[in-house]
Amino acid sequence: MDRRGLFAGAAAAGTLALATPAIAQAMPEVRWRCASSFPKSLDTIYGAGEHVAKRVAALTDNKFQIRVFAAGELVPGLAVADAVQTGTVDCAHTASYYFVGKDPTFAFDGAVPFGLNTRQTNAWLQAGGGREVLREFFAGFNMVSIPAGNTGAQMGGWFRKEIKTVQDLSGLKFRIGGFAGNVLQKLGVVPQQIAGGDIYPALEKGTIDAAEWVGPYDDEKLGFNRVAPYYYYPGWWEGSLNLSFYIARAKYEELPQLYKDALESACRDSTIETMAKYDVQNPQALRRLIGAGTQLRAFPREVMQACYKAAFELYDETAARNANFKKVYDHWRAFRDTQYQWFRVAESGFDNFGYFMQAQEQQQRR
Repeated sequence: MDRRGLFAGAAAAGTLALATPAIAQAMPEVRWRCASSFPKSLDTIYGAGEHVAKRVAALTDNKFQIRVFAAGELVPGLAVADAVQTGTVDCAHTASYYFVGKDPTFAFDGAVPFGLNTRQTNAWLQAGGGREVLREFFAGFNMVSIPAGNTGAQMGGWFRKEIKTVQDLSGLKFRIGGFAGNVLQKLGVVPQQIAGGDIYPALEKGTIDAAEWVGPYDDEKLGFNRVAPYYYYPGWWEGSLNLSFYIARAKYEELPQLYKDALESACRDSTIETMAKYDVQNPQALRRLIGAGTQLRAFPREVMQACYKAAFELYDETAARNANFKKVYDHWRAFRDTQYQWFRVAESGFDNFGYFMQAQEQQQRR
């Protein structure tokens, strides 16, 4: 046995064992407050923010800790972006379309009508240049945005009356967030921006005629089926909703690179985790809702086509007067066109055939 080699190896191992805690001890302690736009009762969408906080702590030996506060605990759910900008909080976990009143370009960080599905959204943001083109926009608000969660395709919402024609939209007081409200306004809808925790009483009292939120799992928790009988699909305004961590730019720049990397990793992990939970929970919740008397309805093709036309008219109108919007929209639209060509070939062909065959088999078993 080479005793010198043995001792050298032991010494190297000892150095490595000492080096790791020494590095950890050298890193600063960072404590952030995070304002969520969501109530704690919605464990999946609110939980996406908490998942980030837990992962960041685990990856930094608890040196970097983020404390998440539910909507209303520090600031109202729809005011979290302002809270980040003013320094009231260090960061926020939210959906960008709540802030289209500041600039409609915010919508692209979350969801836009007749846009990308979940995989396409992740592709655009993570590898297709989406985050790069959005980075300059967010810099104008002194914020950094990191994707952190996704709900997948959403439902079209809960209605007191059936929607059979485009005319049925006229005068409808509809709780709907973001850019979609502007689209529906072109068709006579009166959009209402209401935070998640306030939707049920508004629908119950008749202050609004309809409301959309996320999907079966969250909607069941909020009890919308008790005050509106018709449940419509699809939520064409949110074929995928990307959730985000908004961070005060100065706070982000102060972070050591290790902490920035931990935050990126935690946010990506949260996106995968959140989508997986919704994919498991939504089918079960939809069955329970239908079993309890909910009447499931598809939006008529006539209504969908009118909304599609109105959406892309509004994109062109907005791009003509807003340089920020045009820059992001042009990039997003080109990416969408390419993705649609590919998904029509392989993904849609595979999915649609499987769905058709499964439906046939179910009919034969009845």
